[in-house]
Amino acid sequence: MITRISVIGIATITATLIVLLSAFNGIETMIEKLYSEFDTDITIRVEKGKSFNEDRIDMKKLAKLEGIASTSRVVEEVVILKREKKWVSVNMIGVEPSFLKMTNMSKNMGEGQAILRKDGEDRAIVGAGVLGKLEGFIPKEFGVEKIDCYVPKRDAKIRPGKSPFKQEKIGLAGTMSYNREVSTQFMVIPFDLAQNLLEYNEENQISAIYIDAKKGVDNGELKERIQKLVGKDFRVKTSYEKNELIFKTSQSERIIVLIILLFIFVLAAFNLVASLTMLFVEKLENVNTMVSFGTPRNYIFRIFFIEGLLISGKGILFGLTLGYIVCAAQMQFALIKMPNSGGEAFPIGLSVMDGLLIFALVSVLSILFSYFPVAYLIRRSVKS
Repeated sequence: MITRISVIGIATITATLIVLLSAFNGIETMIEKLYSEFDTDITIRVEKGKSFNEDRIDMKKLAKLEGIASTSRVVEEVVILKREKKWVSVNMIGVEPSFLKMTNMSKNMGEGQAILRKDGEDRAIVGAGVLGKLEGFIPKEFGVEKIDCYVPKRDAKIRPGKSPFKQEKIGLAGTMSYNREVSTQFMVIPFDLAQNLLEYNEENQISAIYIDAKKGVDNGELKERIQKLVGKDFRVKTSYEKNELIFKTSQSERIIVLIILLFIFVLAAFNLVASLTMLFVEKLENVNTMVSFGTPRNYIFRIFFIEGLLISGKGILFGLTLGYIVCAAQMQFALIKMPNSGGEAFPIGLSVMDGLLIFALVSVLSILFSYFPVAYLIRRSVKS
């Protein structure tokens, strides 16, 4: 009976390790999609200052650099939006049309169209949360929802009766919904419009350059080549580096959970020790008989050691099978839903490497918990 308990304990912990690590894989994939899709693969900013003259970078040479799929000049500023009596501040991003393709804008639209110009007029795409705060809407059949955009004047001096803001009415093309941050804090408008509003066009000023890498290209390696091209006056970052804290936090949680479960496995492995001890005590008379016939101690050691490996091996095999079955069932039938997600299934990401890692760790612990107890019992109870 205690042998079965040992098998069940090892199988349960092994299956739990598979399920939890697969869940973390799914969460990491979801986080990467949420926080990296709106952030382009690589961003170039000036090291000192808020903006720079785009002539300081050879855009043609940059665009032809191997590994780059497309680029977009960017103008950024914090602005205030107003609709009737509702006000909200947002991060305005002026981009070129290529940005829409870089960020898969059409797949992340809530309402409306992923366009920056229609019928000869500039259009803006705002976060769904931003439009919600303004209590606005996107007409489905005809008409255009317009909002007032207040942009701080460049080098403006505050004087009585003079507004420090430049006002512009902008029609909305639609709403975007990537993640909570983008939904509640961002607005995308055409690059030329943003330059005019901020009076950057006179000096050819831009805030950044967004770069989309080709599929299969290592962003870190591409970053190094871009940094070499633009020089030390510019700061080049990958999307991972921009969201480094989020990714590192997720990875740290994954490691902590793995350590905790391995500690629990150590506790469960004492059932294995108890099984081997009771088995040894039960067979002690037979062991002494074998020794009296000249059986060497190392042979007896191998018998009980292999018995321990068989118990743990059965538990590991059952655990791996059960863990992958549970994960496959979640992926196929969405047994567990994420809260406040509209019925979306909790993400699962199966990985063969995780299975191999768990198999290796659990196997090593099983060998240790079989070897040392058996060696101790043989040394204390079997006389040579």
